[in-house]
Amino acid sequence: MIIYFICYVAGFLFARFGYDRISGLLLILAAGYLYYSDYRKSDNLIHLRGLFSAFWVGGQGIACLKLSKLQTDWSYQTWVCFFLAFLGFWMTFEILQRRHGRSDLFGVRNRRYGLAVRPVYQCLVALTLVSLAAFIIEAISLGYVPLLVKGVPHAYSEFHIRGLHYFTVSCVLVPGLAVLYFLLGGSRNRRRNALVIGMAVLSILIPIFCVSRFQLVFALLLALFTYAAYQKRIEPLHLIGMVIVLIPLYLLLTVARSHDVAYLNGIFEMKNSNIPIFITQPYMYIANNYENFNCLVEALPTHTFGIRMLFPLWALTGLKFLFPYLVSFPLYVNKAELTTVTMFYDAYYDFGMIGVLLFSCILGAVAFYLVDKLGKMRNPIGYLCYGQIAIYFVLSFFTTWFSNPTTWFYLILTGLIALYCAWNSH
Repeated sequence: MIIYFICYVAGFLFARFGYDRISGLLLILAAGYLYYSDYRKSDNLIHLRGLFSAFWVGGQGIACLKLSKLQTDWSYQTWVCFFLAFLGFWMTFEILQRRHGRSDLFGVRNRRYGLAVRPVYQCLVALTLVSLAAFIIEAISLGYVPLLVKGVPHAYSEFHIRGLHYFTVSCVLVPGLAVLYFLLGGSRNRRRNALVIGMAVLSILIPIFCVSRFQLVFALLLALFTYAAYQKRIEPLHLIGMVIVLIPLYLLLTVARSHDVAYLNGIFEMKNSNIPIFITQPYMYIANNYENFNCLVEALPTHTFGIRMLFPLWALTGLKFLFPYLVSFPLYVNKAELTTVTMFYDAYYDFGMIGVLLFSCILGAVAFYLVDKLGKMRNPIGYLCYGQIAIYFVLSFFTTWFSNPTTWFYLILTGLIALYCAWNSH
């Protein structure tokens, strides 16, 4: 933490004097050190505090490079908020670890895991069929499939039916369930194995037909992180295989969404127009979220005191339709096309710097609990939950995960699957 503090203060000072590259590099190096520190102590490649440190601090370092004309100097309050977001998370985890942490991180797996193969299989099949049915209903009702529509950049944004779309995108949980099925010993039944593989492939095809790059990335990452949480390691070949599969699919969906190079360059407004688009696009998808947070800090007239972060409640209960003012607050961004924000955007929207600090402390406590329980999961679905939280921390720079009703829909669905597996593993 001391090394991070020194790098952060130095990065702030360099940014103030216009040395953006040095500022960004210092924070990126700090992120690498923080991740390695947690990995070295735990031997866990997907240690939740390590992942959050790497991607939250590293993302800020990338943003500090200031490669786009859209980026401006952040306010002092913004710098303080970013520091508090990390401080609360890291210190809460550290305090709990020193008081309650155990050394038997990976423990001994529950002997009843093998009994969960059948209920995991049943949930996997049911979830795939429900998701497929929801997708077909949406396609028929709306009259199109986004992948097959040409020249419409925002075809996916319009492809949803209220309430039903949650079930369509729930297919992202299937690859993770498929991984668990095989890890629990399901490979003994060849016919069932073929069906499980087919269901996993189908669950990946649905985001492709929806032209949803995020859902595709989420599904594949969840499978990888679920495997890593269960096995406590990630083989290099698995990472290479993931990249080989993901890159062409991601590029395919980018083309299918009619986002050509000229269109993207016009939005991103890079200072150097010669930077390749495969660098520009991920850079802006990371960096501009921090810029949008700064826009919020500078433009917000008053706080909303919990209303923003309770959006999942308003959405999932339908209260937002009865009381529209609950969701009528503006989104402060620096460009209309770039609307993604950081995990702490709504925490600041509701309660300012105090909200950012308290929310980060809560996340740190949740991270400690999951890491501490990793070696003693009584239910194998716990690894699927761990994988989801790991993704949210990896993409902490991307959106307000826990103010998103889809996130809670996934977590509720995961909880129901866990209960079903517990009741049927005897």
